[in-house]
Amino acid sequence: MTGLISRLRRLRHSDQAIAASVRETLVESLYASPQSLVIGALTSSAIVAIVALVSGTPSMRACAVAIAVVASIRVGDAVRLHRRTPTHALPTGAWARRQEFIYRAGAVCYSALLGTFGMLTLINSSDGVLQLLAVTTTIGYAAGIAGRNAGRPWIALAQLCFASLPLAAGLIVSLEPLKMALAVVILLFVVAMMDITLQTYGVILKATVVSREKAALAEHHAAMARRDDLTGVANRTAFREQFEARLQALTGADRRLAIHWIDLDRFKEINDSFGHLAGNALLAGVARRLDEAFAGHGIVARLGGDEFAVVCEIAGSEDALATGRRIIDLVALPVHHNGRMLHVGASLGIAIAPADGTDADTLLKNADLALYRAKDSGRGQMCLYEPLMDEKIERSRTLAADMQGALERGEFHLMFQPIYDLAGERILSCEALLRWTSRNHGAISPAEFIPIAEDNGLIVAIGSWVIREACRVASDWPAEVKIAVNLSPIQLRSANLPTVIMGALASSGFAADRLELEVTESVLLEDIEASLAALDAINRLHVRTTLDDFGTGYSSLSYLTKFPFQTLKIDRSFITDLEQSHASVAIVQTVIDLAAKLGMRTVAEGVETQAQLDQLRRTRCDAVQGYLLARPMPANMVGAMFAGGAAGSEARAHGRA
Repeated sequence: MTGLISRLRRLRHSDQAIAASVRETLVESLYASPQSLVIGALTSSAIVAIVALVSGTPSMRACAVAIAVVASIRVGDAVRLHRRTPTHALPTGAWARRQEFIYRAGAVCYSALLGTFGMLTLINSSDGVLQLLAVTTTIGYAAGIAGRNAGRPWIALAQLCFASLPLAAGLIVSLEPLKMALAVVILLFVVAMMDITLQTYGVILKATVVSREKAALAEHHAAMARRDDLTGVANRTAFREQFEARLQALTGADRRLAIHWIDLDRFKEINDSFGHLAGNALLAGVARRLDEAFAGHGIVARLGGDEFAVVCEIAGSEDALATGRRIIDLVALPVHHNGRMLHVGASLGIAIAPADGTDADTLLKNADLALYRAKDSGRGQMCLYEPLMDEKIERSRTLAADMQGALERGEFHLMFQPIYDLAGERILSCEALLRWTSRNHGAISPAEFIPIAEDNGLIVAIGSWVIREACRVASDWPAEVKIAVNLSPIQLRSANLPTVIMGALASSGFAADRLELEVTESVLLEDIEASLAALDAINRLHVRTTLDDFGTGYSSLSYLTKFPFQTLKIDRSFITDLEQSHASVAIVQTVIDLAAKLGMRTVAEGVETQAQLDQLRRTRCDAVQGYLLARPMPANMVGAMFAGGAAGSEARAHGRA
């Protein structure tokens, strides 16, 4: 008994400490089987009514009526709760406390009335059958309730006591030995049922807590499965779910939803130059800004790699464009990492629902098409979807897919265009020109496929192959002939470019001072410090560098003092105008004189007429290149030109054709 009292004390403290969600579940268990409550109430009320009618005692009849009324109220409460809104839609703590109070009041009243009716039957009736009916009904109810309501043990224990103790009192009052012995048995029964109730409650509580913990853990895992591990914003799965939900809720002619598909410009260059940790820091910083700006009223997600999406409700296309400009500004802000300021831009494709589609698949496709057009227009651009985009972008997409694995399949090859001395008789070097013959689309123009390779990040691998292949081919040429290779902006700032160059020279046995790497002015405009560091690294390998398309950029003359170039290539636009424009003649002459004073060689490209060549001879340009002298040709024809004889003459004739 002492142990039972101690357990009851511990129960009082522990029951007050359980979580509100656990309490709600335990309260719900009281109504888990409304059928048993209804059956128990009906059968008990029926037996009590029969006993009261047979006995004819007014007090018993009044008690029977009270039992029937309380039973009806409890049945109504159980049915009402069973049919109502699910409990998770209600405030958890308030609902549990209120419903538990209602159930406790009804249960205690019903048990007390049932116990009182049994006691009145024992006192007022001498009919053994009636006494048996009253006692067995009450004891049966008490036994059943101890298990049924064990989830709320204080209710179960109160019902047990209020139902059983009046019976024991009624038996003891009779002073009959057998009835008094039965009273002792009932008291022992109460103690035993209290112990069983407490044990059952412990099992139920543990199972409920474990179940809640598992549910919470599963909910946590489900939430984590819908978050991007690196940035913390929604991932593609969560984005799709939320986007579709927003589309379904989009009702009314004046409501529109815009999806901004974002691709970071130059992100691959950040990764290649500073490593993946810097790239990860940049992605996390961009995601944090977008989340702070738009998550409160829209959807922010990372769709993979360096692609993000922002979805928000707008009034019209002007709002979508304003949001796009804000996104570009946010992305352009620098991200600090290990003492560096990481800069990146953004290109945006925008699709608007319902004008550009009413389902997620269509809108995502159209936003992606708009993004592709934006990237094709240059960095930092945004573009609204237009139906006419599909054909051109689909071709670019198809070519991008075909380019995957094209290098391994041997679809790329090099052509070589000789660069002659001013007399046009001696080949000083050859420019290696990349060509691609797609297995599905045939020959593709470099102007079309090189931007695709840069966007897809394939240009680094392709460019490395070009350097190795050019060195390998040129290693069989005369020792005084150089080879010129164009560098992509992404290649120039690739951290492994010096390693690629050294590997190509070592494997081919090609002399470093015979290799010339060409970059354009536009490359230098993007990041002067990074470009200068890359060019210095190349020159330290004794590899020569050439400034290509000189005159087409900005502040051109300042580059001549900042960057370590050995050669200037004068852009073909000036050469084309030599015959008609005195200004072009003056510009070309000035560039050649300036380069000579700075110790640089000059090459005029795009020479197509004899008049242009004659004018260049008067300007004392060092070298010339163009269709007048030779067109691009395969390596074997270049080799034949160097071999001389009939084969060489035929090759030269073919080159000028």
